Amino acid sequence: MKKVKNKAIEQPMPFTPGVTRSMVREHAVELFHDKLLHGTLTLQDWVLAEKDLVNQREAEGLLER
Repeated sequence: MKKVKNKAIEQPMPFTPGVTRSMVREHAVELFHDKLLHGTLTLQDWVLAEKDLVNQREAEGLLER
């Protein structure tokens, strides 16, 4: 069985209008605090952080789609 190793990358631009890189970065730090102590985030981590942030802001009524 092959192991898939996720490659760490720089933070991509957000794909959601109204969401900035700094907003996603702050949310990612909250979500992945332990992971950031040992390295950097993958593309999947950044996308997950942005989706979670958008869902949270929609629930609070701060962001509309």
